[in-house]
Amino acid sequence: MTDIILYDYWRSSASYRVRIALNLKGVAYTAINTNLLDGKHRTKEYIARNPQGLVPMLSIDGHDLTQSLAIIDYLDAKYEDPPMVSGDPAERANTLAQALVVAADIHPVNNLRILKYLKNELGQDQDAIDNWYRHWIETGFVALEAMAPETGLFGGDKPNLADVCLVPQMYNARRLATNLSAFPKLVRIDASCNDLEAFQKATPEAVKEE
Repeated sequence: MTDIILYDYWRSSASYRVRIALNLKGVAYTAINTNLLDGKHRTKEYIARNPQGLVPMLSIDGHDLTQSLAIIDYLDAKYEDPPMVSGDPAERANTLAQALVVAADIHPVNNLRILKYLKNELGQDQDAIDNWYRHWIETGFVALEAMAPETGLFGGDKPNLADVCLVPQMYNARRLATNLSAFPKLVRIDASCNDLEAFQKATPEAVKEE
């Protein structure tokens, strides 16, 4: 077991982002399955370390880090290569804006606790919930497609934070049978990223089999 521990759930897209970043930077870690379906994230011990009771949480250097983009920012400060954001202020802001389309606008309204609330408290059926999910993906992807480069990745010839955020969201989009025909640049970027070992090793299927 390494000193770096990722409290992870295979289908969590936020955890998926962190797995990609760790792999890109070549950081060895031990994953501990924190199953969101059986309440492992709601134990007293876990809440004491992570008050939101969410995944991922990364235990590193004596810290328990939470929130995927904050974790990736820490990793970027500690392990500089490859950088997830540019040192240029304008380029950095642009990459953060692209990443946050996914991490702040699409993902929060589509994560498991929101979907469970729609079903259990608001009484929505599965078709309505799936339509909700696809609606917010498509709304965000319209903007992100316009922000995407005509060639290459968001990071140019190497993945950056926007690419790291895009790929898990594309995985979710396909899982919910979202029509991606209007987003050819996002499809191209996703395919190029998934040719890389760091992304392949981070997929839900890859980590579920471990």
